[in-house]
Amino acid sequence: MAEAHQAVGFQFTVTPDGIDLQLSREVLKHIYLSGVTSWKKRAIRFKNSVLTGVYPASPSSWLIVVIAIMSTMYARIDPSMGMIDRIKTSLPVSEFMSVQTQTVLSAILFATGVWVSLIILLRYFLKALLSYHAWIFESHGKMSFSSKVWLSLVKLLSGRRPLLYSFQASLPRLPVPCIDDTISRYLESVRPLLDDERYKHMETVANDFKKDPAPTFQKYLVLKSWWATNYVSDWWEEYIYLRGRDPIMVNSNFYTMDFLYVIPTHRQAARAGNVVHAMLQYRRKLERGELTPLMALGIVPMCSFQYERMFNTTRIPGIETDFVQHLKDRKHMVVYYRGRFFKVWLYYGGRHLWPSELEQQFQRILDDNSEPQPGELKLAALTAGNRVPWARARLKYFSDGVNKASLEAIETAAFFLTLDDEAHGYDPENTHSLDLYAKSLLHGKSYDRWFDKSFTLIVYKNGKMGINTEHSWADAPIIGHMWECILATDCFHLGYTEEGHCKGDVNKGLAPPSRLQWDIPKACQEIIEGSYMVAKGIADDVDFHGCLFTEFGKGLIKKCRTSPDAFIQLALQLAHYRDKGEFCLTYESSMTRMFREGRTETVRSCTCESTAFVRAMEDKKSTNEQRLALFRKAAEKHQNMYRLAMTGAGIDRHLFCLYIVSKVMDIDSPFLKQVLSEPWRLSTSQTPQQQLNLIDIQKFPKYVGAGGGFGPVADDGYGVSYIIVGENLITFHISSKFSSPETDSFRFGQNIKQAMLDIRALFNQKENKMSLQQ
Repeated sequence: MAEAHQAVGFQFTVTPDGIDLQLSREVLKHIYLSGVTSWKKRAIRFKNSVLTGVYPASPSSWLIVVIAIMSTMYARIDPSMGMIDRIKTSLPVSEFMSVQTQTVLSAILFATGVWVSLIILLRYFLKALLSYHAWIFESHGKMSFSSKVWLSLVKLLSGRRPLLYSFQASLPRLPVPCIDDTISRYLESVRPLLDDERYKHMETVANDFKKDPAPTFQKYLVLKSWWATNYVSDWWEEYIYLRGRDPIMVNSNFYTMDFLYVIPTHRQAARAGNVVHAMLQYRRKLERGELTPLMALGIVPMCSFQYERMFNTTRIPGIETDFVQHLKDRKHMVVYYRGRFFKVWLYYGGRHLWPSELEQQFQRILDDNSEPQPGELKLAALTAGNRVPWARARLKYFSDGVNKASLEAIETAAFFLTLDDEAHGYDPENTHSLDLYAKSLLHGKSYDRWFDKSFTLIVYKNGKMGINTEHSWADAPIIGHMWECILATDCFHLGYTEEGHCKGDVNKGLAPPSRLQWDIPKACQEIIEGSYMVAKGIADDVDFHGCLFTEFGKGLIKKCRTSPDAFIQLALQLAHYRDKGEFCLTYESSMTRMFREGRTETVRSCTCESTAFVRAMEDKKSTNEQRLALFRKAAEKHQNMYRLAMTGAGIDRHLFCLYIVSKVMDIDSPFLKQVLSEPWRLSTSQTPQQQLNLIDIQKFPKYVGAGGGFGPVADDGYGVSYIIVGENLITFHISSKFSSPETDSFRFGQNIKQAMLDIRALFNQKENKMSLQQ
């Protein structure tokens, strides 16, 4: 075969006249191009690391400082106040260095020192500016004079073209909240959930904790905040994610959907080809640090550290704890199709494979009719089951031979692709289509996604696709940023032919994908089957409902002068009360990425104000004016809590870290034990939409994302993810468990819809009353 001959770089034959060496020009050409590409990549990375290292200054500013210092010297003015002469005397005397050369070199060294000092000064000044958060608490559209001055200074210092990591050294550290504030806000958050007797008991326990040992724990946290980049993030990753021994499928991983209404091509291999190529383009920009950092107001930078481990990353199982393995410059991916694993190289001749070449490779996999090897079909179920059996099986059965080589191919791959043999997507004529689509992305068949990879790309046979993401390395907005870029590149930059194929010519000389080989003994196959049964039990218990709310959206809510997020959160409180007849501890995820290495914080959405509003809605004696007043008060309270969480004044991450300190010091705290054991029966999260505004949804209304979701956090609770799409669509992803008699995802979805309409009716009645008065 031609591919086999091209795989050999050289051949030699021993003859009586010596050794006859025959070189393959084609292979040497590929080696040369790969080397050129590698050095070019290193040069670009070095250049960008220099630009990031001197930010907010620029390399050219060094030359300006040097010229300025040299000019003053020629004018017989010494700006160094004698320091240049001191540097000059410390330089080694040499016959090759004249007095004038020594003077010039001393001036350059002094200018460099001044330049570095100015960079450090600018960074600290920018860090001080970014520590100002009063602007967040100001009313929308009303900015104070001090905030305007602050915004102008930040804009002035931010430069014109920051790179992805330019602001990292200038971001402030996450502050450690005051113990008194945290405990006060905690007690306020549980007041609507406890009767008087239980609340008094909790108040006593909290006050006892505040006296002792809280001050001791707080001192260690403050010390850590000075020493570590972020006092929360490393412990959050380790104790919340990596030390968990339960299955990560459903319980931790989350999913992201494709366009809601559009399928650019129905050819599975073609869609995979375009999307994988778009991901390679994104990865190249990411590795070079050339992506633009996300900014609030277009000015305030968000931390970018989570992007680093998006590609080439795998969660490795351990007996007591897992760890995240991140590599660089991985040149292959692994594809799963009908129980078989294939290794696909992503480079050819020192460049990325073109979409048409990737389509060709994926079509070869789709056309492969070989049978899975023993144990191969459900092998990935090991990543879906309990962590300890997987860790032990990995040590025992995958530590040598072909099993080790094949597992390394998966764990060191850039990412994982599943070519699914099912068809999914939203179908208006099938009321359960969105539910089945979500369940497929979340858990699939429990053995056809590698749940340990940073993300698994899933492409269905009808061209629809989605992503399943492992949660420890990053949060949803990070993968959402990449996904938005990929979808825009796929449809509006790469495109497809009229027949639905990728654009470009086919490379007939491309070597086909290679099957990964396995030698899995019976004992290991039994472990795989055991993991599969555990995972299948979890997957079968997931009750999912996708709910499209099209009656109104962000546009109409804003006309009511209310935050869309607060509006939805209050609707969720009303819906939950109608669904269960009681209030519960509610989790809403907020981000803390305005701080270095910040991740998330909790907003406790169930408040005294929100419960008062809900009760008024259910009380027929309450007037519309009373309900509306209570709604505005509850919405304002929610907004204020969200702002506090974003600015580092949340309570749950602080309490979590205090609990970790207590465990390390082996000091029992009844208060912290109670706080950390409280179940979140309503866990909610808003999926960010249009972070980059790459797709004009006013011009292309069908090209809207469907968002994503996650599994239920509590056995008798709901998980609700929602995305506010454009002006007239809100999509809810609702999860619960069939095994709980208290929950029903479809019922809860209907309650959410009705709650949204009922709250909107409050404003309709007010508008009608005002029009009648006029």
